[in-house]
Amino acid sequence: MSDKPSGGKAASSHGAFTLEEILSQPACWRASQRDLEASGALKTTVERFARIEEWMFVGCGSSYYVAQAAAATLTTLTGLRAQAVAASELLLFPEQVLAAKSNFVPVLVSRSGRTSEVLKAAELLAGRGISTLGISCAPGQALEKLASTTIVLPAADERSTVMTRSFTSMLMALQALAASLAGKQDFLSAQHSLAQAGEELLGTLPQRLREFVSGHSFADYVCLGQGALYGIACESALKLTEMSVSYGQSFHTLEFRHGPKSIVGKEALIVFLLSETGYSAELEVLEEVKKLGGTTLVVANRADERARAAADLLVELGANAPEAARLPLYVPTAQLLGLYTGIKKGFDPDKPRHLSRVVVLDEDSQETSEHAAI
Repeated sequence: MSDKPSGGKAASSHGAFTLEEILSQPACWRASQRDLEASGALKTTVERFARIEEWMFVGCGSSYYVAQAAAATLTTLTGLRAQAVAASELLLFPEQVLAAKSNFVPVLVSRSGRTSEVLKAAELLAGRGISTLGISCAPGQALEKLASTTIVLPAADERSTVMTRSFTSMLMALQALAASLAGKQDFLSAQHSLAQAGEELLGTLPQRLREFVSGHSFADYVCLGQGALYGIACESALKLTEMSVSYGQSFHTLEFRHGPKSIVGKEALIVFLLSETGYSAELEVLEEVKKLGGTTLVVANRADERARAAADLLVELGANAPEAARLPLYVPTAQLLGLYTGIKKGFDPDKPRHLSRVVVLDEDSQETSEHAAI
């Protein structure tokens, strides 16, 4: 398989849709930003929920990891309390999840707008008289009818099963909402520069990742991140699992020392998503892993010489944007790593094993339950 550094289609048909959608992300971000501005959806949402004191982001699979990163961003930008909750936790343990909550709004995240567990969560919340915000990429679906207010990003919808551009686009929209609530125009302006940074990154990244995968074989993958990057680390591990049927794990970077580092060896790839805030402490873990003989892939906005020396493959983002605004740029590395690893192992990332595009749990549905593409 080969592709042009600028992002040409794969020679093999395996993963062609997924690759195209990964590479389309900068254009998709621009289109989604234009749609949000034209629709006035952010302004309407801010006006409705301006006095809310706490936010709860709800999702399943990849959408739950969107929720994790969005909750961290909202707290960072607004100072308000925010948490991410798996929809299944809300359904099975509602009293535990909703305990001591009064002035709050749940944000229901679903690419398809049809994810059964998210819809059931919406019904549960509506039954208790709780207003909700929904976000999806598919217009006219059930979530729009059940949520009190919705944000829809049709430009981010996908043909492939695995979430790629929908993940980064929904995350950016929720980050824009947080910035709008906080009145941080500088953050909103910086978001508009991400598409250019994304294009520059994706100009060479596919070829670099393809060559890296071609030259290495791993039995295990570990993805590490702190703060808002922990949700991105979870999503990164999931991309590897979905697209390549590989064993992927995720941990907070410093927590990796407390037992999980026993996995370090030539057969495991350790992926570090280095933050700016925790850079020094995270760098120490990176160097520790390297001394133990680990193979490392490092993603950082800008790396120093110590990080360069400890990285078997270094991806620098080089974005001039606030730290939280850069989160979407961390995602394509793992997306491409999963894609090329899957193809190398003989799988088709467009048709992941045992997975369907959306989780619909109705007994008469032709679609089956799966963990991540929602």
